[in-house]
Amino acid sequence: MNTSVRNLAALGLLGAALVGCGREAVDPPPAPQAKEPAVTTSPSPRASAAAAGPKPARVPAAPPTMAPGPGGLTPVYTHRAKRTGKAAEKVVALTFDADMTADQGPRAAQGERFDNPQLIETLRRLRVDATVFMTGRWAEEYPDQAKSIGRDPRFEIANHSYSHYAFASPCYGLPTVAKPDMADDVQRAFDAFRDAGAVNVVPYFRFPGGCYDDAALHALAPAGVTAVQWDVVSGDAFAQDADAVAEQVLDGVKPGSLVVMHCTRSAAPVTEQAIQRIVPELRARGYRFVKVSELMRG
Repeated sequence: MNTSVRNLAALGLLGAALVGCGREAVDPPPAPQAKEPAVTTSPSPRASAAAAGPKPARVPAAPPTMAPGPGGLTPVYTHRAKRTGKAAEKVVALTFDADMTADQGPRAAQGERFDNPQLIETLRRLRVDATVFMTGRWAEEYPDQAKSIGRDPRFEIANHSYSHYAFASPCYGLPTVAKPDMADDVQRAFDAFRDAGAVNVVPYFRFPGGCYDDAALHALAPAGVTAVQWDVVSGDAFAQDADAVAEQVLDGVKPGSLVVMHCTRSAAPVTEQAIQRIVPELRARGYRFVKVSELMRG
């Protein structure tokens, strides 16, 4: 082959190569070879849906409860027990009682505030998970707030009775629920939460005033709830000094603690101020805020 022919052949091969490169740059790769995100090695969502049909909705884990006590008594939870041989995880559950008794409607009509929306907004702003123990009467008085709290994944609503009447006597001057009516009173509160549109409702119950006896634990058994008390009293009820409330909480908290506070402006006016100090100081100590359901699950 002479020199001219060899040069023409080389140019022809180079041109074919360039044309081939041009096709690779312009033509899209076949669909099955499309690049998937690094977090998964499965086929593309569209291909999976076509092959397997729609995925079932993810079912959230049921909130943990405790087994009934001797004779079927309602179990009582107060805090996370320290695990033997393991370092205790620095978690703490802040709980807030949204109190309103069945006979306080006239006081609310005259302007007394049994809610505390600023406290809820502060918890949201500070990114604090919490459990609100709500009475059914409170949910009826403030249905929009009950719905907002009960649909925010940062919160869960637990039962604080419908009437906020005592389940044992004496109890801070509260009227008393008759033993045969106790389980119905609790169910009436759950119904009020549902009617308000709350979703994040857990099967936990807090006795009004924290007052109970074995007779109340027996009467409450048909409700199928776990009673939740506390190991740290904030002292925010009727307090006027936010720093004193904060110091009482900060002095009492230990890993796995459950703190009782209030979400009622008229009866606990400085709680929101106290929270602004409690949260950053506990975080500085390495604590993480959890709902009661997570505390109990641990």
